[in-house]
Amino acid sequence: MPTNPNKLSHFWQELKRRKVVRVITVYAAAAFVILELTDIVAPSLGLPGWTLNFIIILLCVGFIISVIVSWVYDIHPEGGIVKTESSKKVPEEGVPPSSKGWKIASYFSFVVIIALIVLNVLPRNKVSKNSVLLDKSIAVLPFRNDSEDKGNAHFINGAMESILDNLCKIEDLRVPGRTSVEQYRGVSRPIPEIAAEMNVSYILEGSGQKLGDRILLSVQLLNGKNDQHLWSKQYDREIHKIEDLIDIQSEIAKLVASEIEAIVTPKEKELIEKILTTNLTAYDFYQRGREEHWKFKTDNDNREALERAEELYQDALEYDSTFALAYTGLARVYWDRHYWDTYFTENFLDSVLILADKAISYDNQIAEAYTVKGDSYREIGQEEQAIREYSKAITLNPNNWEAYLGKGEYYAHFDGVKGLENYHKAVSLNRGSELPALLRKLAETYHRYGFREKALYYSQEALKLDNDSVLYYYGLGRDAGFTGDVANGIKFGKAVYALDSSNVAILLSLGDLYMMSDQYKESLKYYKKFIARLNSLGILQTNYMHRVAYAFWMNGLKEEAEHYFNLEVEYCNMSIELGRIEAQQLWSYYDLASVYAFRGEKEKAYENLRIYNQRPTVSSWMMSIQRRDPLFESIWDEPEYQQIVRDADSKYQAEHARINKWLDENDML
Repeated sequence: MPTNPNKLSHFWQELKRRKVVRVITVYAAAAFVILELTDIVAPSLGLPGWTLNFIIILLCVGFIISVIVSWVYDIHPEGGIVKTESSKKVPEEGVPPSSKGWKIASYFSFVVIIALIVLNVLPRNKVSKNSVLLDKSIAVLPFRNDSEDKGNAHFINGAMESILDNLCKIEDLRVPGRTSVEQYRGVSRPIPEIAAEMNVSYILEGSGQKLGDRILLSVQLLNGKNDQHLWSKQYDREIHKIEDLIDIQSEIAKLVASEIEAIVTPKEKELIEKILTTNLTAYDFYQRGREEHWKFKTDNDNREALERAEELYQDALEYDSTFALAYTGLARVYWDRHYWDTYFTENFLDSVLILADKAISYDNQIAEAYTVKGDSYREIGQEEQAIREYSKAITLNPNNWEAYLGKGEYYAHFDGVKGLENYHKAVSLNRGSELPALLRKLAETYHRYGFREKALYYSQEALKLDNDSVLYYYGLGRDAGFTGDVANGIKFGKAVYALDSSNVAILLSLGDLYMMSDQYKESLKYYKKFIARLNSLGILQTNYMHRVAYAFWMNGLKEEAEHYFNLEVEYCNMSIELGRIEAQQLWSYYDLASVYAFRGEKEKAYENLRIYNQRPTVSSWMMSIQRRDPLFESIWDEPEYQQIVRDADSKYQAEHARINKWLDENDML
């Protein structure tokens, strides 16, 4: 043991004699400089994300070689490069003097290393502590169209949306969709303010113009917390084929992901680089169609835009009959144009499914096509198939809020936990005009299972966003009525009716509330307005005609009552026969049972109640109605009816407890 310090001391002296320590110092300084230069210029040159790692590996290999060479060889001031003699062969006084150049290089390198640590490494450590707060989330703001020809706006918007779509395909990123960011078009707002509203850490903004076949595009990535510029890129390209455009759009997405340090899997990279059509004209028509369809989405009264969208999608297919996205666009157009006029036909949404399947037959990696199929299958009652389609869509686009919404719509009626999980996911991905409605979906689901405080919280969050006091107080009035506070329910209902007397939901709610308080004349007044408004809008309300009928009956208008009772039976039977949303989640059976019970056909009433009683969960408001539903007065006190009510209460309590446990496990109580 006593000899160890001497050996270590000797080894250290030998490292200094052979100039190894100085070589390490100089090499370290040079390596620091090389890494810094690479980190600065790599994004500007468009170098791949692995470039820095590759340089680090090269420098590590070079370090090992440098140490070995410096141990074996030396540079003498007079003799040049010579092999270093063993210390045993060189007497102390025979050690040649060191080169002044080596000494200067060593001292200079030491200073460089210290300076880089002070000026770069320490600040980065501070940044890294803050960057923990920056999750991998980004909003792509609408690009500014700098073209003199404003008719080229669809081209710049299409480039922006394609970049956004590419980023959405990366599971490691959270990306709000176009509906979320469109509100910032042409609006000058501080970046941190936008990032806070979008709940994202990064912002990508850009501008561009199209000059004939030439495209000029400029994009920059910003830190959403402090507006710090992180990365920018300018493109000046001739676009002669679709690959030229796709290359730009996919390159931007990959560079952004690299800067944010998001993991891009080989499969995701393949999807980002995918050529959607080989025909540039077809792509241009598709982008024009998408822009017109977008105008309709933001203004449902703009039927002309919807018709133009259909024509432009068809034009795209004239140039490329295998263009999957154009078929998907047409599927959405057919949905928007023909939903209600085909609702009670056997070919309801068939055209939509055919077009979506056509899209998938040409390209089975189009997430939007699977979302359309999921929506269609859910509407026609094939809900397990709908869930499979939504799951496929999410696999291809992990940021597909519409697919999560569709899953939430399904599960909310049968599995409260899964319903809430999917609604929360949809909310996390949407910061657009749909967000208040999504928050109200959350509020409704929490109220459904007895979590009134949480329901009130999300209702208030929705109110903060859209300031829609009509919807807010309508919800309060409806919920008050279902929980037994009918007087307050009517108070809220009348208040919002004064603000919006044509709202279908408000008219229906007031009809219900007055019926609950046995004020049948007032109830019928609002039910009549409800029916008139439905007719003017061309909307079918398939599960409330029996309530309207009861109001007519209690006002002595039995002929009118029979008409609406018969209409309810017809709607329910058609819904069951055609499987519309699985007969409205079995509600059609309850509504049929109520008509039969009112008419004294008890066996038919129980037959349908037994089917309805197969529901795995029951909502709080259904429990409130079912206990003393006036349409079931003839069987209220019968043992079987009472058992059905107890079964429903047990299911409600069990689901409430299950959701409470889930909330507790996720620190959400």
